[in-house]
Amino acid sequence: FTVINPTYAGNIFSAAKSFIANEFGGFYIYLMSIILLLAVLLSISPAHNIKLGKDDEDPEFNLFQWFSMLFGAGLGIGILFWSIAEPMTHMQSNPFISESEQLTEIGAQVGMRLSLFHWGFHGWAIYVVLGMAIAYSSFRKGLPLSIRSTLYVVFGDRIYGPLGFFADLLAVAGTVFGIATSLGLGAQQINAGLNYLADMTIGITTQIGLIGVISLVATVSALTGVNRGIRILSVLNMRLTLLILLAFFVLGPTSYLITSLANNTLDYLVNLPKLSFWVDPDTESPWQNSWTIFYWGWWIAWAPFVSMFIARISRGRTVREFVLGVLLAPTLLAIVWLTIFGNTAIYLQLYENSGIAAAVNQDLTSALFTTIESMKANTIVTTTIATVCVILLVTYFVTSADSATLVICTLITMGDPNPSQRLRIFWGVAIGSVAAALLFSGGLAALQTASILAALPFSIVVILASFSLCTGLYKEVQERR
Repeated sequence: FTVINPTYAGNIFSAAKSFIANEFGGFYIYLMSIILLLAVLLSISPAHNIKLGKDDEDPEFNLFQWFSMLFGAGLGIGILFWSIAEPMTHMQSNPFISESEQLTEIGAQVGMRLSLFHWGFHGWAIYVVLGMAIAYSSFRKGLPLSIRSTLYVVFGDRIYGPLGFFADLLAVAGTVFGIATSLGLGAQQINAGLNYLADMTIGITTQIGLIGVISLVATVSALTGVNRGIRILSVLNMRLTLLILLAFFVLGPTSYLITSLANNTLDYLVNLPKLSFWVDPDTESPWQNSWTIFYWGWWIAWAPFVSMFIARISRGRTVREFVLGVLLAPTLLAIVWLTIFGNTAIYLQLYENSGIAAAVNQDLTSALFTTIESMKANTIVTTTIATVCVILLVTYFVTSADSATLVICTLITMGDPNPSQRLRIFWGVAIGSVAAALLFSGGLAALQTASILAALPFSIVVILASFSLCTGLYKEVQERR
């Protein structure tokens, strides 16, 4: 439908996005904040030492491998795409600053605060709760590794009928559209990087071609499973990420970044309660719908995929280990990442008038490479950094797509951790095709709409799974007494 009539499809997507954002925006905001509170409470509850597996099981992966895989699956392309574009956009306009504060130090601080809010605790909290529900029901209670299993306490054996099938179907839809959003963003930025490095034409045709090629690589990786292709690429991602962060830190305004890291962290934590429950009173303002609601929809749409994957690699961890690992470690890395990338661009804009803001306003995908070009380094160094960034985009693309492929196949086969090769090939191709179709129909707006649409029905599953998890843990704690 999208490919046959992209203009009409784009109009429908836009109308649907506006309707959901306007009518259910408050629901998304309160849901995400309540989920965060629940995640924190689980870590300090009497159930904190319950293992997500049998009592004598040890974790399958060491901490570095574990962090690498959950970070690569949960953030990856998205944070690389927005790490400069988002703070730079917020610095110019948001509901919390006046016109006179735009493109000033005050605007910059608020811009970083909002960026950290969108990439911080809230998003990872939903992975904590749903991932724990999956791991607890599967590894502790012996149910299939599937979304339907998280509802067993509520619905009992009915999860094996149409009800469970529908829950898994919503999870598949959320995974497909959530990952397609990220792949579309990734293809756009890879295209911008290749344009910077090799003068490759920027356009939809090129981006669809990139999606096709990289999806093929991702499908091959998915065929090798978690312990080979996905694990190896995830560790490579983490090492390249640390290398790029180090390069920006050393070549950028180092002392300014150190100060900014402390300021940003404190500012984020202080303002977190207020931002968590803030609903824009100006119904005509598009900011909250375009940013916070999009992000919460994106996180929820990603939840079945990332939560399933995190559960898959977290067998043997305790409840507290799971919460602290999945909630704190990636959030801290996101704060460091956004500070190093975002504040480097802000410094170059405010104090060296580099023109990054103008470049972002013209094309969001150019933000990263315009910042690299504006840094005080010779051509060889900037070219090398840009090249590594493109490689990192590709590897994050691959790890996101192959992890999603494996998760969808596991869902469809009722929790089989090693689904058939034919299924993996089909869904690897399908995910890339959806991303290409959405790009073709409306670019970034269509990608954002896909996430928001997929998130709404699945949010009901998240609520039921959260209740089921709490009930199950409470019963086990009572039995121990």
